[in-house]
Amino acid sequence: MQKLDYRWHLREVMAMRGMFATTDLRPLLAERGIELSPSQVYRLVTERPERLNLAVLMALLDILGCRMEELVEPVAAQAPAVRRAAGQDDAGRSGGAGVGEFRPRRARVLPAPEDGPAK
Repeated sequence: MQKLDYRWHLREVMAMRGMFATTDLRPLLAERGIELSPSQVYRLVTERPERLNLAVLMALLDILGCRMEELVEPVAAQAPAVRRAAGQDDAGRSGGAGVGEFRPRRARVLPAPEDGPAK
C-alpha cells in the first residue's frame, strides 16, 4: 500500500485571485465566522497545515472560489532516506575508502634525550 502525502497551495491560489498579502484573508474569514489571529492566518498561508478545521477549509474554498483539489494536492509520500555506515555500498558491503583506512596509527613513545636538564 502506497502512503499518501499532500501539497498545500493556498498561497498560489490566493495569488491567482489577486490576493498577495495574508492580511487580505483575515477580514474575509471573519465575515464567515472564522476568527483567526494575524499570526494564525500567516501560518495558514505560508506553512503546510498538519490539521485544519473543516469550517476554515470551507471558508477558504468559498473566499477563493476554488475546489478542494486546487487547494490540497494529494501526492505519493517520499520514502525516508536509508542511512548507511560510512564506506558501505547499496548492498551494505564495505569497499573503497572505508573507516579502517582512516584509523590513527599507534604512537611510538621515544625516551627523552640525555642532554641534561630542560631550560
